[in-house]
Amino acid sequence: MIAFDSESNTENKVEALSLSLVFPLSTESTLIWVLSLFLSAFAGMVGFAQHRISIRRARANLHLFHALLILSIFLNTSTACSSGNCQLLDSCSSATDCGPGLYCGNCPSLSKNQPVCTRGQATIPTSIVNGLPFNKYSWLVTHNSFSIVDAPSLTGVQRITVYNQEDTVTNQLRNGVRGLMLDMYDFEDDIWLCHSFRGQCYNFTAFQPAINSLKEVEAFLSTNPTEIVTIIIEDYVHTPKGLTKLFNDAALGNYWFPVSKMPKKGEDWPTITDMVQQNHRLLVFTSDSSKEADEGIAYQWRYMVENEYGDGSVVQGSCRKRKESRPLSSKGATLFLQNSFPTFPVQADACKEHSALLGDMIGTCYKAAGKIPNFLSVNFYMRSDGGGVFDALDQMNGQALCGCSAVTACQVGAAFGVCKTIPVSNGTSPTYTAGTFSGSVQLSGSASRVHTTSPSVCCLFYFMSMLFLL
Repeated sequence: MIAFDSESNTENKVEALSLSLVFPLSTESTLIWVLSLFLSAFAGMVGFAQHRISIRRARANLHLFHALLILSIFLNTSTACSSGNCQLLDSCSSATDCGPGLYCGNCPSLSKNQPVCTRGQATIPTSIVNGLPFNKYSWLVTHNSFSIVDAPSLTGVQRITVYNQEDTVTNQLRNGVRGLMLDMYDFEDDIWLCHSFRGQCYNFTAFQPAINSLKEVEAFLSTNPTEIVTIIIEDYVHTPKGLTKLFNDAALGNYWFPVSKMPKKGEDWPTITDMVQQNHRLLVFTSDSSKEADEGIAYQWRYMVENEYGDGSVVQGSCRKRKESRPLSSKGATLFLQNSFPTFPVQADACKEHSALLGDMIGTCYKAAGKIPNFLSVNFYMRSDGGGVFDALDQMNGQALCGCSAVTACQVGAAFGVCKTIPVSNGTSPTYTAGTFSGSVQLSGSASRVHTTSPSVCCLFYFMSMLFLL
């Protein structure tokens, strides 16, 4: 649940929201029902025998039981979805079972072992409500976007670090991610992406030259002319004009949002329409304050406030500012970056972190800052027990853009707070508006082995019933 407390000093009162997850009858439940039916019938047969019921009557009851058993098996298999027909929260056994924008995964850390179709793509809010200032929207950000599980080492040595994501930058963008956190270092006479320490990149902490990921961003922007991407750099580059050369070599200067047009006194940002028309579709921020004057790269905390990162960002009931940031409630910075990830990422726990706990943290930070976050930064962004970060962003954008429970309830041209009815999560998947592009949502090791009822199991039950009732 995301609780946007109306006591905060914002212009509009917003309501508390909750997500209701209703799961279909599991295979295990069906088996239990069939077994109970079998035992009841068997007990009945024993009773009949004890009361010297005729053989003909017993055989008739046996045939009735067989018919019911076969019918129950038929109903269980005929109502199961597959081949891309499964919707949100439907039980599944493979990625191909689930419809567009969904993947098949489970969440053992929440004791949800049965795999279900889970959201893997974001709703693009500008496809529903367009033309508002950039700072009115909420966007998904991947923490350490480059730190990808199973990424091959390019330095010839085994990498020793932690990982934060599971798919390429290209795929992240296709799935609706619009903010990338990149750690950039001087390394091997170049600028590399490293997940390192003490401000230095080592061969065992290096991932790849930064230009590789930046070229992925350029390819995405060039093929999606209405999309806007934000890059937030943890900056350890000391080469003079090093970042300037890097972005020019990646052909990203064509999309650059100039620092001179960034609001510095808490004003609204330009509208999405203006940014697209002027092709100012790449926002770049650095953690090095000197780069703004030297290279025209915006110093991050001059334009946004940010809460603590790591374990400090997931303490229930607490949302404190990062030490470099202004107070979260500051009116001088229009943008708000909310971190929501532990210091040491664990793939299997991410689904739990992106469940109700995430909604609680968003509500807590909303009260601390007095505004809905513009950027939500997470690890392993696709993992959840159903809707995850994508549902949270739908709620955030719905409240901010139209005063509705979700952005999918917004109506173009309607007054603020006038919403259309959208179905509650009940095993049916809403239509996700994700533009004309779509990314793969298959995860590495996303779900434990799926246990389903096979025909052989059903035959075994049938055979056992014959033995007991002879």
